[in-house]
Amino acid sequence: MSTKPLPAVAYLKIPDEGDPYLEGHRCDACGAIFLDARRVCAKCGARDRMHATRLSNTGTLYSWSIVYRSFPGVEVPYISAVVDLDDGATVKGNLINVEPDPANIAFDMPVEVTYGDALGRRDRDGNAYLSYFFQPRTG
Repeated sequence: MSTKPLPAVAYLKIPDEGDPYLEGHRCDACGAIFLDARRVCAKCGARDRMHATRLSNTGTLYSWSIVYRSFPGVEVPYISAVVDLDDGATVKGNLINVEPDPANIAFDMPVEVTYGDALGRRDRDGNAYLSYFFQPRTG
């Protein structure tokens, strides 16, 4: 069992020193950003021009949906969101610290990335996981 939490997804990086962050891969030819590592840019076709980059922790809400039915053990309702980060990346995750009511959610709402326990989930070895979430920007 690990003493520190493991990342819930491969593009969530947890350095030994410093804060966690999301990592994307930017094409040097066209600037497109993708979450997964790749050799070829899916936008422009450039080969071997992709480089890891630390993604922004701020962005705007692009799309959202309130989820009322989910897997057993997953508390509902929750807000599933797609966010355009300020650096051009697009990331899907959950919007937290907002009551899941359409009256409280607005397209283009400024949000920030926050990191926390992955809803108390543990694997069969007892390892905890760190995940990322979006929340309304405060300032």
